[in-house]
Amino acid sequence: MNAAQGAPEGAAPDPDPELALKILVAGGFGVGKTTLVGSVSEIRPLRTEEGLSEAGERVDDTGGVDNKATTTVAMDFGRITIRDGLSLYLFGTPGQDRFWFLWDDLSEGALGAVVLADTRRLQDCFPAVDYFERRAIPFLVAVNCFAESRSYGADEVARALDLDRGTPVVLCDARDRDSGKEVLVRLVEHAGRRHSARVLDSVG
Repeated sequence: MNAAQGAPEGAAPDPDPELALKILVAGGFGVGKTTLVGSVSEIRPLRTEEGLSEAGERVDDTGGVDNKATTTVAMDFGRITIRDGLSLYLFGTPGQDRFWFLWDDLSEGALGAVVLADTRRLQDCFPAVDYFERRAIPFLVAVNCFAESRSYGADEVARALDLDRGTPVVLCDARDRDSGKEVLVRLVEHAGRRHSARVLDSVG
């Protein structure tokens, strides 16, 4: 036994330990959060959807998403492996403001967040943008490109949302696994750069 290494001599080294990172998927009502989590998850996603009621319709703005019949009332949960040794746990937040009290618990320990946006209802993602900016949680804005919505460039969306310089904006299709995975990879890269910058600032 090699005492220094704690393993038999000649034994193959242990593979890289599994690293699991927590990611939030946020945004307004009906923007595609449940769809994104479900499309990329390699496990059957956990969903907490309930049918829209007449009482809920009186307080939820369903303009632009008239065909939506259900809503998330707690969270969505999924898991995706980005590469060997790196997995992401995805937590989709509820979109209606009456459920925002859940966000503080869901965001505890999160590496970063995806803020989904619909250009037909761009104002609906302002609360999520403000939330993550105030808490210095790295995030990017992913514009879910609905077929019936007008196309806008990433720079136009960034200006409309008055995003801090360096906050990424990407275009995506929440229904498509590869598109969703690319969004998550971009977020991990962005969060990594933010973390490295904070470390350098602290030692500088």
